[in-house]
Amino acid sequence: MTVNLSLQNRVALVAGSSRGIGKAIAATFLREGWRVCITGRSEAPLSKTLAEFEAEFGKECVISFGGDLTDSNMIEQALRRAHGLWRRLDVVVANVGSGSCKTGWHLESEEWERLFRLNFWGSVNLAQAAIPLLAENQHGVLLFIASITGVEATPAPLPYSAAKAALINYSKNLAGQVAKLGVRVNCIAPGNVLFPGGTWERHLEKDKNKIMRMIDSSVPLARFGTPEEIAGIAVFLCSDAATFITGACFKADGGQTRSY
Repeated sequence: MTVNLSLQNRVALVAGSSRGIGKAIAATFLREGWRVCITGRSEAPLSKTLAEFEAEFGKECVISFGGDLTDSNMIEQALRRAHGLWRRLDVVVANVGSGSCKTGWHLESEEWERLFRLNFWGSVNLAQAAIPLLAENQHGVLLFIASITGVEATPAPLPYSAAKAALINYSKNLAGQVAKLGVRVNCIAPGNVLFPGGTWERHLEKDKNKIMRMIDSSVPLARFGTPEEIAGIAVFLCSDAATFITGACFKADGGQTRSY
């Protein structure tokens, strides 16, 4: 049986897509014939990615927006740029956040607030602004990128883990409230994904032997994931092959988590 993803000529905004998982998702959409707005906070990597995509897919298929998408004003501007140019918006991928945080249990309230703003409120604000646009065609998709740290106990920083757990719960409950608007809501919880400039690359530079021992002992597949592997799930969930899937959280972690 052939799976028809029916992706041509749709429009997506992918937050945090100048590198890593977000970049891989944007590239996969473009290969499937989508038009994509990529975003990033830092101008240099965003410009580099835009140039790569324009060279491979054509300037008419991709645009960029530079700004911090935890800021409500920036969110509105990014959505207006994509919707205003192409007159529709089919998918928004909320790939917003950072796990860089102090460890331990005794943390200042400012650190908790910073991590929740990055890893929870930014995605919530993006969702609330995007839903009316996604509902216009009665087949919109909102996809959150969370983390396995929000699924069960891990050594990750407490504010980051709590924020991702809140995001997964929000995604599940939001799906039920917007289903009648024709908007599907799903979530991906990646495990350890390695890419240039990412957290795991920095950890490997500090102590490669320690990190690889951890991967070998805790991940049954005994390796890191790739951004492209997460992108494959993302594009499937945004396609017509997944129109009966909403309110789900898909783990992609090489078997690391123990829960169902």
